[in-house]
Amino acid sequence: MFSRKTVVISGVALFFILNVLLLSFSMRNRHSSYGTEQTTISITGPFQNVISFAIRFIKQIWSHYFALISVAEENERLKAALGRAIERSNRCEEVELANDRLRTLLDFQETLSQKVVAGEIIGKDPSPWFRSIIINKGKRDGLRTSLPVIVPEGVVGIVADVSERYAKILMLIDQNSAVDALVQRNRVRGLVRGEAKDICSLEYVLYRHDLREGDIVVTSGLDGVFPKGLRIGTISQVIKQNSGIFQEVAVVPFVDFETIEEVLVILSAPSYESFYGK
Repeated sequence: MFSRKTVVISGVALFFILNVLLLSFSMRNRHSSYGTEQTTISITGPFQNVISFAIRFIKQIWSHYFALISVAEENERLKAALGRAIERSNRCEEVELANDRLRTLLDFQETLSQKVVAGEIIGKDPSPWFRSIIINKGKRDGLRTSLPVIVPEGVVGIVADVSERYAKILMLIDQNSAVDALVQRNRVRGLVRGEAKDICSLEYVLYRHDLREGDIVVTSGLDGVFPKGLRIGTISQVIKQNSGIFQEVAVVPFVDFETIEEVLVILSAPSYESFYGK
């Protein structure tokens, strides 16, 4: 009929009421005979001891509860403060990394004789057939189509399309790109084209020419787009077929196209279409 909790609470309440009644009775009869008072104390003493113990126990639990609440709130405050500190640290680290990249670009820019404009990459073409990026510079910054785009590591690509504030860059690894190049070691010329993967090929190199893995390929300057001597990549594979007059040569670009965030656009290069292989 009654729950266990109700029975326990009722029992405690009844116990407390009886103890109070006995204590009151003892106080009213404190001037009575010694025997009677002694009997009363003998009866009420154990009850008072239990009540005192219960009160002390409840006080301890109550104080511990509030202490735990305070500790939990302090932990939440500390967690929030730690989160803000981590966020500030991350922002500072990003600023430091950006400063390092911009400092590298600035140092590289000072080695160039041509006028350049620095641009930040704000988007990438998601299509697997076209490898292009969008930068936050456009016509108002002096950009036009067919201008070369570089970073300190080497050639990035060329300006393919431009609006007032933005420009689309066709990257070196796109299949529609082509750069007149030469092997730095022996000055052998060829045409670097983009491939399906993040590599390029060096085409139209005659069978008789000596090419080796690790040879560095640079721009020749003969296409009227890129200045001479800019780094393109290294030869990773050379295949000489039994038939045919040209070798098959794979080139790994120096630029990591997945991680670049800022680029330089050379403004003084002539506007030719040779980069597209036309």
